[in-house]
Amino acid sequence: MSTTAAEPRIARGLSEFDGRYDVVFCDVWGVVHNGQERYPAACEALQRFRAQGGTVILITNAPRPNPPILEQLEGLKVASDVFDDMVTSGDVTLAFIAERKDAPIYHIGPERDFTLFEISHKQTGIKPRLVPLEDAAYVVVTGLYDDRAETPDDYAQRLDFMRARNLDLISANPDLVVHVGDQLIYCAGAIAQAYEERGGRVLQAGKPFAPIYERALAFAEKIRGTKVPRERILAIGDAMRTDVAGAVEFGIDALFVTKGIHREELHVDGAIDVAAYRQFLLENPRHPLAAIPELVW
Repeated sequence: MSTTAAEPRIARGLSEFDGRYDVVFCDVWGVVHNGQERYPAACEALQRFRAQGGTVILITNAPRPNPPILEQLEGLKVASDVFDDMVTSGDVTLAFIAERKDAPIYHIGPERDFTLFEISHKQTGIKPRLVPLEDAAYVVVTGLYDDRAETPDDYAQRLDFMRARNLDLISANPDLVVHVGDQLIYCAGAIAQAYEERGGRVLQAGKPFAPIYERALAFAEKIRGTKVPRERILAIGDAMRTDVAGAVEFGIDALFVTKGIHREELHVDGAIDVAAYRQFLLENPRHPLAAIPELVW
């Protein structure tokens, strides 16, 4: 049962739900790390959950496939025993690209995301054809070209041109924004949102949409060697629009980490502002089971 605006539940730690869940679907950015450093208490909480027989699947809206994200986690010293497996929005994007075979693609995003197309080539044997916008059959957005300086407004002319040609847009990351350290930057989801506002068709690869959860569930069941009832799964994340909404729509409970992207609006002097949180719940149609400032055991 989810929390209510009238009586919002604040959890002390993951141990409060000890024995209730077999599987955790855990968000990465904002819960396990902030892009610059890992959160040791969160890593310990997931390790302890696994030590008691639980299975942890990291589920992230990162627009790149699994291998480079695993490298990033290793670079941030997130130990391998923190999780069992991982699903990224980039993994689901690969399936969308494969469906379109060798149709020419216009890519919006930084060069670091080219690994998406390199891995697609390795998996399918078909080298994605990256072309100028006027020659494209569809568009893949993995982020902004320069997410430290640009905003979605910088893409208005391109989005208008895409809409005039009625091009499909595949969004490899439905997140609107993310914190890198203390800086808030725009993600691919903000470009996708601007295109949808123009009436464009958008295909979303990550949370809150079902394909990424279905893939995570398949991984968990393979690891555990049995079917996993949805009431035995807990999703953990810091974004109401993606993590909480996606979990609720998929039929699983959610633990909402408030010191992620919503930290400024929900905290006073480092603690959850219960009145602000109550109002926040009133403004959102889908509610978590409970909230917690940061993931701890």
